[in-house]
Parts: sequence; C-alpha cells; structure tokens
Amino acid sequence: MFQKKTLSLTIAMIAALGSSAVAFAQDEDQIEEVVVTGIRGSLTKALDVKRNNTQIVDAIVAEDIGKFPDNNVIESMQRITGVQVTNRGSGEVAGISIRGLTDINTTVNGRNIFTASGLAVALQDVPASLIKQVDVYKTRSASQIENGIAGSVDIKTQRPFDFDGSKVVVAARAINQEQADEIDPNISALASNRWDTGSGEFGALVNLSFAETNYRDQSVTPGAMVPFATDDPVAPFTNYERIFLGKGGVAENPIWTPGLLNGLPNTPGSTLDINGEPMEYLLGRDAIFASDFTGKRERTAANVSFQFAPNDTSEYLFEAFYNGYRNESFNSLMFSFADWWGEYANNPAAANVEVFPGTNIVKSRSVSNQYMFTSGDFGTGKTDSYVYALGGNWDIGSNLKVKSELVYQDSEFSTTFAGMRFDKVGYQLDVDFNAGGGLPAYSFPDNAATANVDESDLTDLVAWNSAQFYDSGTRNNGDATTFTTDATYTTDFSIFTAFDFGVRVDNRTASEAARRQGAKDNLITEYDSYNIIDGAYNGAIPIETIDGIASINKGFFDGEANVPTTWAAANGHYLTRNIDEMRVLYGLTELPLIKGFDIEELTTSAYVTAKFESELAGRQVDGEVGLRYTGSDTDMLFTDINKQLKNPTADNSASASADTSKVLPSLMVRYHWTDNLQSRIAYTETLRRPAFGQLNANITQFEDVTNKGFGEAFGGNPELEPTESQNYDISLEWYFADSSSLYGTLFKREIEGFVIDFRRQVQLEKTDGSGLGTYVLSSPFNASNGELSGLEVGAVWFPENLPSVLDGFGVQASYTALESSQSTPITNAAGVITEIKETDLFGVSDESYSVVLAYDKYDVGVRLSYAWRSEFLNNYEQAAFANPLEVWRKPESSLDLQISYNVNDNLSLTLDGTNLTEEIYQSYYGENGATTNNFGSSLYSRTFAIGARFTF
Repeated sequence: MFQKKTLSLTIAMIAALGSSAVAFAQDEDQIEEVVVTGIRGSLTKALDVKRNNTQIVDAIVAEDIGKFPDNNVIESMQRITGVQVTNRGSGEVAGISIRGLTDINTTVNGRNIFTASGLAVALQDVPASLIKQVDVYKTRSASQIENGIAGSVDIKTQRPFDFDGSKVVVAARAINQEQADEIDPNISALASNRWDTGSGEFGALVNLSFAETNYRDQSVTPGAMVPFATDDPVAPFTNYERIFLGKGGVAENPIWTPGLLNGLPNTPGSTLDINGEPMEYLLGRDAIFASDFTGKRERTAANVSFQFAPNDTSEYLFEAFYNGYRNESFNSLMFSFADWWGEYANNPAAANVEVFPGTNIVKSRSVSNQYMFTSGDFGTGKTDSYVYALGGNWDIGSNLKVKSELVYQDSEFSTTFAGMRFDKVGYQLDVDFNAGGGLPAYSFPDNAATANVDESDLTDLVAWNSAQFYDSGTRNNGDATTFTTDATYTTDFSIFTAFDFGVRVDNRTASEAARRQGAKDNLITEYDSYNIIDGAYNGAIPIETIDGIASINKGFFDGEANVPTTWAAANGHYLTRNIDEMRVLYGLTELPLIKGFDIEELTTSAYVTAKFESELAGRQVDGEVGLRYTGSDTDMLFTDINKQLKNPTADNSASASADTSKVLPSLMVRYHWTDNLQSRIAYTETLRRPAFGQLNANITQFEDVTNKGFGEAFGGNPELEPTESQNYDISLEWYFADSSSLYGTLFKREIEGFVIDFRRQVQLEKTDGSGLGTYVLSSPFNASNGELSGLEVGAVWFPENLPSVLDGFGVQASYTALESSQSTPITNAAGVITEIKETDLFGVSDESYSVVLAYDKYDVGVRLSYAWRSEFLNNYEQAAFANPLEVWRKPESSLDLQISYNVNDNLSLTLDGTNLTEEIYQSYYGENGATTNNFGSSLYSRTFAIGARFTF
C-alpha cells in the first residue's frame, strides 16, 4: 500500500536526483543534435512535448504516417505514466483512467467531441491509423475546456500543411482474433497535397480507415451469496433450505439483512434468529452461469482537411470528421440455479456440502432438480458521428494573434435487442464454486433412470422447453453548435510575456428514446432486467422442429476450466432475421420508440491567462496564471416510457431546469535548474458535469415478490451538481540526453460531490394503481467526497556507446502509486443508512507499472511491452444478497509485441501481437475475498497481425 512515508522518501529521492543532475549538466559539453526516426524518434518527440509545455502533459507520437503503435489509442496509452486501462473485451481494451480517475475530457484537434447523448467519445472509436499524436493533459490551463476531473486527452490528426508537398500512404493489416478464429482486415489510406496558387497556398488531405473485428469473449461466474440452513435446521426450515427474507419472520422484521458492506458474518457457527431461536446458517451461491459472447464490429472513419493561407498573416481551415460504428453481438448464456433444497429433507448427505476451512461459506455441493435455462441474446449497435469545423487565424499587427472557429457536430447511436430463453428442470448439478485459482468447476451428470434423454447432454433440443422472449431497442441522439474565439497578445510588460483570452459558447442537445417488452404465456409483460425468472413459456413453440432456431457453441473456455464446453441456446441471428414472426408467436407487436428525455444545455465560458517569465537565483522561471468562468443553463423534459406505453394519450411528461456556474483558477510555474533539469508546480481546479442520463427523473418500479416488505425503484436525479476537484502537482524532469529522460511527479486531488447511486426508502404510486407503496429508490446523488494522492515516476533511456549489436536498444518504463479514499454513505436493502464508510475510490489500483524494451536500428523496430496494475474496487453489487457489497478486480496485466521492418524508403512490413499471455481476468466479493468469494472469470482473445504500409 502506498503510504505518506513513501511520498516523503520519494521527495528526498527526487531532490537527490536534482542535485546530481545539476552537477552532471554543468560538467557536460553541449550535445550535438541528432535527428532520429522510428520508435526512437517517436519517443523523442513525445519527450519534447512534455519538456516544452507549460502544463504537465505526456504524449504519444506516431512513428510514421499511418503508423500509430497499437490496434487502438487506449492500448497505446497504457504505457503512459499514470494511465491505467481495463475492460478488455470484444477484441480490444475499452476502459481508461488517468491517475485512477475515469472522467476524461476528449477532444480532437482541440474540439470537444462526443458520441450521441454522452459527454465524451469512446476513444477506441477513433481509428489509430488516423492519429498523428495524442496529448494527455494532467493539469489544465484556463484556456482549455473545463470538463473532466481526471484530465484531458487531445487527439491530433494529419493536415495538408504538415507535409512539404504530395504524400500518399496506403496501409493494410490482417488481424487474427485467436478465440474467434477469424482473420480481420484493417485498411487505411491517406492522400495529401499542397499547391502555390495566385491567391495563396492551398492544401487538401483525405484520410480514410476501415477496420473489422470478429471477437469472442468467454466468462464463467458463480452467483451471489445467500444464506442457507444447515443439516440441523430450526422449524419451519428444512435441511439446506434457502433462507429468504420473510419465511420464519415477518415482512416488517426480516430475518436477515441484505446489502451489508461486509456481508453476513462468515465465521463457523454464525446464527440467525428464527422466531427467537438461534439457527446456524451457511453462505452458498444462488447460481452458476457461463457466457459465450461473440460478435462482429466494423468501424469506418474519414477525415477531410482543407487549408488555405492567402498570405503570411492569415490561414483558413475547413475540416470534416466522420466515424461510424456497426456491431452485431450474440450472447449464448447457460444459467443454472444452485439453491434448491427439496430433495434433502430426508437425505441431507446427498447434498455433498463442503465448506471452506474456517468459514461457513460453501465451497462445493450437489443440487437436484434445479431450474436452469439458456438464453440467446442478439444485439446490434450503430453509430454515425459527424463533426464539421470552419475557422481561421490571423496576425493583427505585430502583437495580436486571433483564431476563431465554428463547429457543428451530430451523433446518433441506436441499438436493437432480441432474446429468447430455453428452460428445463435438470436432474442434478455438481458444482465446486472455486476448484482452484478462482475458477469454478461444474457438471450435469446423467440420470440412468431416464432412457430418452441424456441429462449430461446440454445440446439435446428435446430436453429444453421454449421460455421467455424479449424485444427492445434504443436511439440516442446528440448535437452541438460551438463557437470559439481565442486571442494572444504578446507584450514585454513587467514579467509578463503574453496574455491569452477567449470565449466559448456551446449549445448542446441530447435525447434518449427506448422501447422494451417481454412475453410469457402469450401475455405482454414489462421488460424486467432485474428479475431472472418471470415465468416459463411451457413449450408453446416446439423448438426441436424449427430449423435454425437453436445455436450450439463449441470449445467453451478453451480447456482452461472444468466446465461444460457446449450447450444449446436460442439462435440470436435467427431471432433477429425473423423478428416479426417471433413477435406474432408471443402475441407481441412492434412498439414505437418513446423518447425518455430531451435535454438542451447552453454553456458559456470565458478565460484569461497571463504567461510570465523571470529569473530566480540566476535561473529562468516561467509559467502561466489564469481564470476561467463557465456557466450552464440546462432545460430537461422527461417522459415515463412504461406509463406512455400503457396510456399513450395521457401526459406522462415532467420538466426540470438547472443553472450552474463556476470560476476556476489555474497556476503553473516552471523552474529551470539547468538547461536539462526543470521542475513544475501547479494548482488547478476542474469539474465534472453529470451525464445527461443521470439527470433523467423517470422512475422504473418493481413490486415486492419475495415478501421483504418493499419494492425496488430506479431513476435519475435532475438536481445533480457538477463534481469539483482541486488539484495540486509538483514535478521534476531531467532530460539527460536527446532521447532520454527521467521524471517524477507528486500530485493530489481533493474532490467534492462525487455522484454515487444512493438508496433511500420512498412512497410511490403502485404500478397496478392500487395506492401508495413502499419502495427503495436507487438514484444518483452528490453524496460522497474523496481524495486521491500519488506518485508517478517514468524514464526513457537509449544508452549511448553500446556495442554495435546492441546500439539502438532502449527502455521506456513508468511506475504509478496511488492512495485514495472516499466517504460514502452505506445503506442496506431497506434504504437505511447504516454507516459512513471510508473506501477506496472506484477503479483505482494502488500500483501500476509498464516496461517497454525497444530496439530501433538498421530499418528494424521492435517493441516488447508489459503493463500491470494491482487489484482495484470496481463496483458495488446489488444490495439484495448476503455477500460483501464491494466487487474487486484481481490484478491485470498484458504483454504486447510490435515488430516493423523498412524494406525501403517506400515499403515497411509489420508484425504485432497483443495479450500474448492470454490472461484470465477475474473479480471477487470483498477486499479480502479472492479465495472464498470468487466471482467472474473471463477469457479474452490474443491477437496476431501482419501488415504492410506503402508511402510515396
């Protein structure tokens, strides 16, 4: 664990480094400048960005045109000091945090971009082949967009004036996703030129990209913990009976409390009160399930850029950027309950119950006559996002430079979903919830007494009944018109060298629409994503007689665990192709999309900064001080989708509005100890505006079906305020050679108003209209404050004067240590606050590091990189079970390899591999529950790619 004493020690180390570096620099003669390219060249340019910027910023620079170093930008960013990635899946890495925080502002060429109704763009949606450079800002100037307390990521694309003349680059890669057993194309092309005309210089550039990815993700998961009677129960319970809240008690006084932070006690002999009599209990799992998730994703992108410079004092720019996303995914789910007790009243030994030593937690058991189902769920996703920008910059006199831009963007994301279940009552389940290394093992033995069905064969369609059918869809829209004007006035007034000032006006709209329905026994019901079972269809569709309605997978989990490797599930592709027929069979019709919320937000921002430069103790000191004002007026209209479906002629809408404003100061000071050694201090303030979806005041209700005394409700909160952060940074950087540097940063974030899901008990009108009922409402609130501090250390080193065979070898390494805390009110399932808990921040690993071994010589470039992060708190489980509330992720790592060879000046070849060690990513309940409280285990593909890039 990272402690304060570690920070103190590190400060001393950096100070010692500074002393030796000063002496070293004073003794060194001036180093001759050497121009390098390839891997070494890209790392050198990234160091130049870090060194020359007033802010604390790290960068990734493409090694060549169209040659960003990884499959997507997030995979490259995991090698940046202070950056952690997670959520590997669907053939790529999708989650990113900067210094432990996930709220990141995303821009392309300085312009804020987003996807549909979101506040940011999914960075993996921007093709790597279009990227020239990525800058990761860890401190924020007042001149930059204020949103995003974690930091800001700016993606830079190519422009025609980046090249001296004509340039054409064509690149193609073939990528193998090993688990999916497919070869995927990744193709890009760039064409650029510039001309001297009678009216000035004109440049044009077109950059196109297409990538297809077939993927397969596989996971196996024990269910949540619930209490069971032992083989010595108290009436009215029987052997190994699951203890629901109400049986043996009353609804107003349930016999156990779900949703406790640490779960129910797990020491041997722990008891519950059954009508005044203590009864020992066991903590077992309610289910075991497996997911085989396959799909195909396509991303198409285009960037068009025109530049025109009529003279030396003005330049005009038009850019258009498009990114498209198409995804089809099929989830084949196999789910078996593990909580039935009916067969053990007279024969408890047949349950074969074994507990973990020193606990009352069930390790393994047998379950007879268990209910089980498979589900075939097919979903589609489609995104089209367009950004258009028109602007210019002008030199007005010798001291004033002005640039202005008008940007319009429009983005839409839509989904469809169709799912169907097969179900049956099985003969027996034998399950070990942790057979070793957090992996479960389970099987379904055959019943020798049943002649016509092999119970161990999960692919036998005759054994399955048709069950529930689900049909839903969404459409999210967003657009924005943004006007900016920025100016720089250079001066020699006192210590000030320049004043920057500007305004930004952004008019944003966002809306989300949805439809959802489900069917059982030919009756339309509300779609219930929280209730696993809502009735069986009882075989109305003879599935074994319908050709194509079933899908059978093979080779599940690749032999990594002793689990079923094949089963039958509804074919999601068939369901989608025949969706109208399926609706008729289940007595449904196609529902319209109903807009759940419609939001318009006008944000006005203005800033002023002053750059300064002076001397202190004979050395240069420079920096920037600034203020930024930002204010937002938000108008919101909400519609209750469920009520609108039931009563479309009624007014089921409500409105709300919000008005927020904030002044954000910033100060950054840089001191040049020598020409090669510098330090920085910075104080900045940033904020995070709530996501539009969190503002949705609609409430979805689910009635009490287990006699616990209250129903469940879920909704948003239109009164959310922005989360605010005060940020402190101090760094020391030593650039001891042209391509080498050693640097360290200490930082602290004080955060107010974290938005968390908060549970409270409320009175709402019942869904059947019979009056008021009691519900526990889960909705977001600014209910938590937090603090994050840490240390970053990084180095890039290409040793000089190595033997010829080793010359060109280099190392890039980084280490991050974080310490976080968050004051969070903990509520039980009844919505009652039980304690204020100091917990870790979600998503924060105490430690992470990356090491890159690079070789760059004789037209050969090799990069072997390894990234690792320690365990971290990922989320809270639903507060309805007996397990600890916290869900933790185990340490995660990745080993990647990139090799390139320049055949000549025009042709280069590449070989790449990612996730080479094919790690199994795992989670568990409770901070110390990796052995007894194991949860999910996921297996993702390795990828291998070969490619060629032609330049002329």
